[in-house]
Amino acid sequence: MQDFTHRVITLIGQIPAGQVATYGQIATMAGNHRAARQVSRVLHSCSQKYQLPWHRVIGAGGRITIPKDLPSHQRQLKKLQSEGIQMGLGDTIDLSIYQWPGTTPDPHDQNV
Repeated sequence: MQDFTHRVITLIGQIPAGQVATYGQIATMAGNHRAARQVSRVLHSCSQKYQLPWHRVIGAGGRITIPKDLPSHQRQLKKLQSEGIQMGLGDTIDLSIYQWPGTTPDPHDQNV
């Protein structure tokens, strides 16, 4: 597994219930501030295998990025609400309240 992918998986796994992180935030913390789309690809391909809390990763504007007409959007919304995250106008999440401050993962961690 590539180092970046490993760091992304580790970081997403650390987001606690009731908090969110943005794709760009995870990319930056994993070492590549320009790789938000890569974070999305890692989530898509690894969420189930590593039991990642995929629903806690959102867009930079505080919004769920899955189109509203897809069932996954509603599933993500309900998961976030069940963790105590309140939605504002237009189903936005106030990042000043709910954004995870994060930590940088140890590159030598072999738990993933």
